[in-house]
Amino acid sequence: MTFRKFAAASTVSLLALGSAAQAQTQIDWWHAMGGELGEKTEALATAFNAAQSEFVVVPSYRGTYTETMTGAIAAFRAGEQPDIVQVFEVGTGTMMAAEGAIVPVYQLMADAGADFDPNAFLPAVVGYYTDPEGRMLSMPFNSSTPIMYYNKNVFAAAGLDPEQPPRTWAEVEAFSRQIMSSGAAECGFTTGWVSWVQLENFSAWHNQQIGTLENGFGGLETELTFNGPVQVRHWENLARWQQEGVFQYGGPGGGADAPPM
Repeated sequence: MTFRKFAAASTVSLLALGSAAQAQTQIDWWHAMGGELGEKTEALATAFNAAQSEFVVVPSYRGTYTETMTGAIAAFRAGEQPDIVQVFEVGTGTMMAAEGAIVPVYQLMADAGADFDPNAFLPAVVGYYTDPEGRMLSMPFNSSTPIMYYNKNVFAAAGLDPEQPPRTWAEVEAFSRQIMSSGAAECGFTTGWVSWVQLENFSAWHNQQIGTLENGFGGLETELTFNGPVQVRHWENLARWQQEGVFQYGGPGGGADAPPM
């Protein structure tokens, strides 16, 4: 069976199915879920396959988010693309621009006559994967959110209440300084995915625009606007904390647990 287009954009991109097979229709699903998350993803496909006999979903782990997306694009160019591909949030723009390669979810559902209600998802998630006309481009599957971890043992050793994590950036700075001055740890705090967490999410949390044209969803002529006073002040603080050793930059990716070189 040959499949001609990806279906939907970002987080989980659903692909258009070609002509129906005589028996079960096989649906190839590429994803980036490894480890325990990969096991849960496989379990979803297994449960779906056991629930009916018309389709069989074949999940396939394809590496990191970036590797999965670039691999799917290369496969499309070779005419060997999967039917479904999971693409991380950052790949939304890439998939939106891939006209002819993807089928947006709203179109896929309409063409299939499916009863589909985007309001069943969290509004913040729907908003990210919806174009300015309110049409959902991709099916939310796993939407990431930053989480702050703190070491209760280090807090106790520094004389801080291990049951009271910092609630503001001022407290992050104050607690970090106390941790370092007490000798409980050599680093106050660090962060993974610094541009995503400390710029994109920071801006959203403070209701700050990061780009024109609906933050980039309105077209390729978008201009970045993330140098507003709130963002500038935060990044000046990060730079100052880095110079003073309060904050340690751990790299642009998710491996902030590694000490800087």
